Amino acid sequence: MARPVTITLTHDLGKAEAKDRLQKGFDQIKNALSGGKFVKFEEVWTEDGVQFRAKGLGQNITGHIECWDQYVQIEATLPGILARLAETIAGQVEKKGQLLLEKK
Repeated sequence: MARPVTITLTHDLGKAEAKDRLQKGFDQIKNALSGGKFVKFEEVWTEDGVQFRAKGLGQNITGHIECWDQYVQIEATLPGILARLAETIAGQVEKKGQLLLEKK
């Protein structure tokens, strides 16, 4: 059974800078969501973020990331086996996302 996961990351970067950093580091988010092996990602970037879909090993992940002035919201639907690991996956995505959004 699929399980939705929502992660909210706060930042002080402004919308444009947050989106730019996420776009440059999106591979890290993709790997945290899927484990990075045998998975094909499709992504479409918009003014506010990205819509994505991943397919691999009979599993499909769908979701989107929306950037706002003070936070970023990541929503993904994890299927089957990945749904059982939702908390672990969410923790990894949150960690990678927060690192990308740290003020430097």
